[in-house]
Amino acid sequence: SPSSSSNSNDKDDDNFSVAGGGGGILPIFIFDNTRIYGSTIKSKLSNNNKDSSSEACRKCGPRRAQFILESVADLRNNLERCGSGLMVGVGRPELVLVRIAAKVASTAAASTDGVSVALNVVCQEEVCSEELSVNDAVCSALGLTTVPTDATTNSASNSNNNNNGDKYKSQSKFETVWGSTLYDPNTTLPLFDGAIPDTFTPFRKEVEKSCKIGVPLDVPSDDQLKLPLSHNVHTVILNESGGDGCCCSLDYMPTLADLGYDNQDIESITSPPVIDPRCALPEGYRGGETFALSRVQEYIWDLDLLRTYFDTRNGMIGSNYSTKFAPWLACGCMSPRYIARECSRYEEMRAKNKSTYWVVFELLVRDYFKLFAKKHGDAIFYPSGTTGTVRKWDIKPIRLHAWKNGMTGFPLVDANMRELNATGFMSNRGRQNVCSLLAIDLNIDWRLGAEYFEETLLDYDVASNWLNWANGAGVTGGRLNRFNIVKQSKTYDKRGEYVRLWCPELRDVPDEFLHEPWTMSDTQMNECGVTLGRDYPFPIVDPTVTPEIMSNGKGVDGSGRGRRREQGKGRGSTSKITSKGKEHAHVMKSLPTGSWQFDKTTG
Repeated sequence: SPSSSSNSNDKDDDNFSVAGGGGGILPIFIFDNTRIYGSTIKSKLSNNNKDSSSEACRKCGPRRAQFILESVADLRNNLERCGSGLMVGVGRPELVLVRIAAKVASTAAASTDGVSVALNVVCQEEVCSEELSVNDAVCSALGLTTVPTDATTNSASNSNNNNNGDKYKSQSKFETVWGSTLYDPNTTLPLFDGAIPDTFTPFRKEVEKSCKIGVPLDVPSDDQLKLPLSHNVHTVILNESGGDGCCCSLDYMPTLADLGYDNQDIESITSPPVIDPRCALPEGYRGGETFALSRVQEYIWDLDLLRTYFDTRNGMIGSNYSTKFAPWLACGCMSPRYIARECSRYEEMRAKNKSTYWVVFELLVRDYFKLFAKKHGDAIFYPSGTTGTVRKWDIKPIRLHAWKNGMTGFPLVDANMRELNATGFMSNRGRQNVCSLLAIDLNIDWRLGAEYFEETLLDYDVASNWLNWANGAGVTGGRLNRFNIVKQSKTYDKRGEYVRLWCPELRDVPDEFLHEPWTMSDTQMNECGVTLGRDYPFPIVDPTVTPEIMSNGKGVDGSGRGRRREQGKGRGSTSKITSKGKEHAHVMKSLPTGSWQFDKTTG
């Protein structure tokens, strides 16, 4: 992961470390420009969908790629200060690792110092198919066979008949280590006989009652982080590069162009101002553990904002209405356990209330999504989600284009989409509303929204992103929540400051019409200088018409399965709210505070 200290137990998709060559650890980060990075690397859904191919989404947009480049550079700096280093590569991970293994083996074979050439490859355990396929490719390329050892750790040892076995003097292995969650699944999963429930609340209650949040690992010593000792091996890794599309060395750091981004993509995030002044992320933000830890210090301790988080979290303007930890969590720049531990320290030293509880609560949601994805596999990417219920989705490129570009005629949605496009960030409140419009009101395949978020969000996390979208579309079995966008806008942007910030063409529209400009008469439009259809679009769908999917007042299958959303306030659902839904809303408002248990042992 792009972090060198105990503050992280996370990783990005392409992070490995290799132990061998006479002892020591060689940290490696590989930018896979054949599967993830680059202007031409598109999502499978877009590539397979002829109706949306003109707007095929990239797997990773240039803004997030730049953020990850910054994170990796920061990781290298931190490791080098410890006397270690970071090999950074570009290419297919399996090819880069094979080339390193071959060079190390051939160099050691020619040496006389008796160096062992066993390579132990370690990376974080993944739960989704695309990431798992990379691990499989690495095992196959290195001649390793995966051997699961327990619920959370897989290892691979070289088989007796693999093609590469003769390169090694002793057994090599491939090992995956669980990370990125508050709780160790070896502790939580046995509570549910190995498979978590399909609703969040039972999971939360049982985990909160029976489990302890783990301690962040101790900062590794310089000796533990030492690079391989062999002079020959060290020379190899310092100079590793090649002409087969793979680059890798201890001093190489790619640019966006090296990753395959074209000039248009690069200019889109480097032309002044590099950071939009309206951006809600912390001032001067950049990727990396160094900034991540400074943000935790600033938000929790310096500004003392943790005590009011619950009351401010639904804001939409500025950097301090919420923690803004998400981009660094998603990239592996800091650990959720570190954040939870800081919340616990805050409770001991300053205040213990619903806000301190809620930050940890939302970290637990991340745990749940990852374990849910582990349980259901590729079903979380199906149009029918985990329910298997068939629903006919519309694919209308013109409407999808309007949604992506913030031109739907619904000011709150348009403002949020424009913020996303300009900054790579959107508030949680905004995400729920833009999802509701696309998947429910427009009935457009929810996966097209999920993959657009995958391209554009700085804080993209595969499980959290896709399951939030699946929940919003009603394909995890829960009650379908349609957001009344006008009511939401009036509730959370009463004076219209957010809408006017991102939709300046509406700045002179009176407050009473700002959130539903289609209700103005021609005279009123002339008075404020806005004509619908010329200066701002008409609503893309009739706001007064209830979508067909909502007519029965239930979710897709009405079974009540799937996690409910926490926020009950200000939701304008036109569906029937069952007594179970009311009870849930009451439970969310009356949750206990500060009831998390922490492991008190040292890391």
